[in-house]
Amino acid sequence: MPDPAARDAAEEASALSHPAVDPDSTASYGAHPDQIVDFYAPREGDRAPLVVVLHGGAWRAPFDRRHITPFVDFLARRGFAVANVEYRRGRDIPAQGGSGPVAGRWPETFDDVAAALDALPALVRTHLPRADPRRTVVTGHSAGGHLALWAAARHVLPAGAPWKLEAPPVLRGVVALAPIAHFERAVELDVCGGAVTQLLGGGAEAAARAGYADPAALLPTGIATAVVQGREDTVVPQAVAEAYVDAAAKAGEMVGLTLLDDVGHFPLIDPAADACAVVAEEIAQLAW
Repeated sequence: MPDPAARDAAEEASALSHPAVDPDSTASYGAHPDQIVDFYAPREGDRAPLVVVLHGGAWRAPFDRRHITPFVDFLARRGFAVANVEYRRGRDIPAQGGSGPVAGRWPETFDDVAAALDALPALVRTHLPRADPRRTVVTGHSAGGHLALWAAARHVLPAGAPWKLEAPPVLRGVVALAPIAHFERAVELDVCGGAVTQLLGGGAEAAARAGYADPAALLPTGIATAVVQGREDTVVPQAVAEAYVDAAAKAGEMVGLTLLDDVGHFPLIDPAADACAVVAEEIAQLAW
């Protein structure tokens, strides 16, 4: 039986071995240097569905949108128009008695995702004229999967939330890849070294913030949702995805869950892996 740590390391190395792919154009959606979107035109076809990509990396600063550009380019080569969103992540400061970058910023990470999604229709008209925004799918990996689910649930945020939409976003659906989708289960499993607790800020305010940030608390959405998860994922284990799907069912909503055998965390965004083709097909089923 393969060593899980060795398999994880090999999968991560493969996913991150591809050269970063430069965008066709870039635009700002705010004044901060991280408030930018890279645009990738479809390599074939016309009036292509728009895929909005939110990268992972435990909401931490060292992981930016560049690491997911091979996956973004893979989607563009499959005929999608793609917007690769950057957002503010955790600062490089000591974290809860340890050292290293903290996961996320409150509220800036959420401010940015909301602002980027709100700005995209106008930006796409200029930077992706071949995109059809009426066929938009949001996808994201790991922490980005969390943000994708959250972006599709803004209309069910509690009253008074600054990011709340009055009506559901105009989306064909969301495809979340190994998402940190259920905060309580993720905390129990210490996913990404306590990233959820860091994102929420810890202390008494964390519980209140979870009601605004945890996808499992923002159900039902009425937005078509699919989760793709590797059974061998030790970074964001299968149990987190299953807890979210169960919460959706209890709220009266069906969420599709595709479990991939012999797949860990990173093959979902690795163009060299079969799992990546599965992801593209899940997106296509919603977009087309």
